[in-house]
Amino acid sequence: MITDTLVSVVIPTYNRADDVCKAVDSVLAQSHTATEIIVVDDGSTDNTQSVLRAYGQHIRVITQKNAGPAIARNRGISVARGDIIAFLDSDDYWLPTKLARQVELLQNAGPSVVCCICNATVLYRDGTKSSTFQIADVVPECSAGLWLNPAEILSSRFVLFNQVAAIRRSVLERVGYFDESLRFYEDYELPLRLSLEGPWVIIRDELVVYHDGSAGSWAQKALQESVRLHQDLVKTRERILALMKLSPRHAGVTRVLERELRRARRELRASRLSQSDFPGALSLARALRRLEKLRRAVFRNSPLYPRMLVEEIG
Repeated sequence: MITDTLVSVVIPTYNRADDVCKAVDSVLAQSHTATEIIVVDDGSTDNTQSVLRAYGQHIRVITQKNAGPAIARNRGISVARGDIIAFLDSDDYWLPTKLARQVELLQNAGPSVVCCICNATVLYRDGTKSSTFQIADVVPECSAGLWLNPAEILSSRFVLFNQVAAIRRSVLERVGYFDESLRFYEDYELPLRLSLEGPWVIIRDELVVYHDGSAGSWAQKALQESVRLHQDLVKTRERILALMKLSPRHAGVTRVLERELRRARRELRASRLSQSDFPGALSLARALRRLEKLRRAVFRNSPLYPRMLVEEIG
């Protein structure tokens, strides 16, 4: 039964006492009520613990020393009991039907389907908004469908994953959890690995609200550590490319990822150059980044740019 399917929701948090309640409350308000909520406090030094204690037995709180989001999420997965695993960052929230629609779609699509993702509203600090599907250029024509080529699409662009995904626990156990060696892009590396396992299902509606650039967010840290950010992207694409080459069925996708790996290496060189003391290095780095944006724009409008293959599920 759909209503009996237990979904384990893992919420990592760090010094977000003012925000975490909205995230937790949005899970408690889900129309799919068979959930367990696991909040992993990643070494908070504010009053997060006292805020979470007010929920009593409605949530499970795990406390650890500050170790980063990948380790926090993995800690949550390791104690989860659900057949489906979902993640929510502590400064974001879900609309009430998010889990119910994902669980139903996964059940209707069958056990070969790896996971389900939905769209998300992106709220910017200046008050404007967009959607994650628009940003990533992955807007399906149908409202809900079977996504046949996630590996090809994810090889060529980043799609918000953690807050919008519902993943079969059995697949996570087979492919492994988040890569804890990555400081950044662990939320890109895992979906890339999952995309090699088979088709996904996708919902076009915006069922998540994502806050871009929240104070103290991991995205802000990434901007401050540009070299490490691009090092982790190169590392991620090198590893996934090696996995793809083990299977002939990924031959077509391999070419896409090889192209993106070359781009990531060029961006890494530009980041290193921008931090160099060499005279004119910063200007040269900016010129290289502008050139890369131009290359990307040309690629996006070329026949080589991968397009989504989605079959409607009615």
